[in-house]
Amino acid sequence: MDLAERIDLMEKLGNYLAGDSEKLIAASQQAYEKNRWFTQEFVDLALKNISWRFLNRYKLENWVTYYNLHEPTKAKTVGVVMAGNIPLVGFHDFLSVFISGHRQIIKPSEKDNVLITHIIGQLTQWNNEVATLLKVGEFLTNCDAYIATGSNNSARYFNYYFGKYPSVIRSNKTSVAVLSGKETYEELSLLADDVHTYFGLGCRNVTKLYVPDGYNFIPLLRAFEKYGYFADHTKYKNNYDYNLTLLLMNNKSYLTNNSIILVENESIFSPVSQLHYNFYHDKAVILDDLEKNVNIQAIIGSGAVAFGEAQQPELFDYADGTDTMQFLTSLF
Repeated sequence: MDLAERIDLMEKLGNYLAGDSEKLIAASQQAYEKNRWFTQEFVDLALKNISWRFLNRYKLENWVTYYNLHEPTKAKTVGVVMAGNIPLVGFHDFLSVFISGHRQIIKPSEKDNVLITHIIGQLTQWNNEVATLLKVGEFLTNCDAYIATGSNNSARYFNYYFGKYPSVIRSNKTSVAVLSGKETYEELSLLADDVHTYFGLGCRNVTKLYVPDGYNFIPLLRAFEKYGYFADHTKYKNNYDYNLTLLLMNNKSYLTNNSIILVENESIFSPVSQLHYNFYHDKAVILDDLEKNVNIQAIIGSGAVAFGEAQQPELFDYADGTDTMQFLTSLF
């Protein structure tokens, strides 16, 4: 299968993911039954974003042209360990290896193995040569290189086992937003998406706000009410009740609109249903500090990533800022 055929196949997959195939609908339902965080709303959003932002033919061809891709003289086998925090979170890694022409063995997370397995099965059905390029496996032995994503603890494990090979190893990351206090209601509504999409479980979700001294939180909390229906989601509500109880028991100050809790806290990481914030005096100083923080995936607002686009990465938006395609081409 040459590069042109692989691009054709990915374009076909994009059309499939944007459609209403009964098989895809069934796989989406199965994914939700296995992992209740994967609601139909957010599975559909993940499929839509992948279809339009990753598998659009024009974007794929620009991506390929940028790297001057050619067929590898000797394709390598890449082991890909996928996370499972949001639906198809490892798809970009799969796509990068597939388009590069290398073979891959994928180890999906138990939390997110339904959709990627369905996609691989569909691709193989369309072109049986796919089976020579990728497969799902429990053990990633005898690979030439590795791409692995997981928690900080998992990253230490990955480094121990994969560090002697060419590898890209990712650990915990999160995203933050820097507000000016002059945001419109529409911008705050888009920020609500950055915070709440996928229940805030992704590394591109905003888990910390930086706001100017004297900031008025009332308009923000009102804008965030668009996700008030999260209170009807059992797993989310359990997290909300638990975190609220801890704050009450420890006599801690907080703000809430009954679906998310705002707490002043230095940590950029916050638990599900909770959002941390800090006040700042000088925006330039805080931005400079944040840009140096290796635990931050994206900075939203203030001329960085636009409000509402945190969970809408494009092909060139590599996790951790590590250029996966450049890594793969270096293996040729």
